[in-house]
Amino acid sequence: MATSTVTSGAPTKTSSILLKSLMAITGLVFVGFILAHMYGNLMIFAGEEAFNEYAEHLRTIGTPMLPEKGVLWIVRIVLILSLVGHAYAAFTLWSRAGNARKTRYAVVTNAARTVWVSRAMRWGGVALLLFLVFHILHFTTNTIQINGDFDSPAARLVSSFEVWWAVLIYVVAVLALGMHLLHGVWAAGMTLGLNTSLAAAERLRISAVAVAAVVVVGFLLPPLSILFGLIP
Repeated sequence: MATSTVTSGAPTKTSSILLKSLMAITGLVFVGFILAHMYGNLMIFAGEEAFNEYAEHLRTIGTPMLPEKGVLWIVRIVLILSLVGHAYAAFTLWSRAGNARKTRYAVVTNAARTVWVSRAMRWGGVALLLFLVFHILHFTTNTIQINGDFDSPAARLVSSFEVWWAVLIYVVAVLALGMHLLHGVWAAGMTLGLNTSLAAAERLRISAVAVAAVVVVGFLLPPLSILFGLIP
């Protein structure tokens, strides 16, 4: 009986570890992209011409070795695959955790906090996914137009963030992203075994806080500066 129980439980345990590893690796891919994207947004402080040159460089990088937008499409494919893998792992683990809570237990303070963080990560991830669709339709495909239709990436950015409710949407999304990164970077490090000691665990915690803070500040500077007229 004991042997049968261990054997039946092993595949689920191993599968959960693989799913968490998939979430960690794809999450770190997104962290790299987010930091690069944040740097690109900050180019608006260098002026409209510099921002437009940066946007054009993204389309021509790798030419003539690769066709125009070749590198851009490689990055997009990697991000799409990472998004699919990340979402699949997240929703699978979410469903599995829900099925495991069929019996109610006494909830202590730490357990309650863990449940709150877990739910915040899940629903925050869903909110970020919806914002990602909106963001692509707005800035990438120009399907959603705010405050006018502009061909220039810089003009589209500045004109959009002159509208208060567009900035509000962006602020809420960035704050949600910061909370997601705060726990996500830490969880990814734990999953990948970076907490080898108390000192390493503390460095991991500080790194998660630093990444979340840099991303939030870096992404909020352009829209708030534009809204308050600090960028012409």
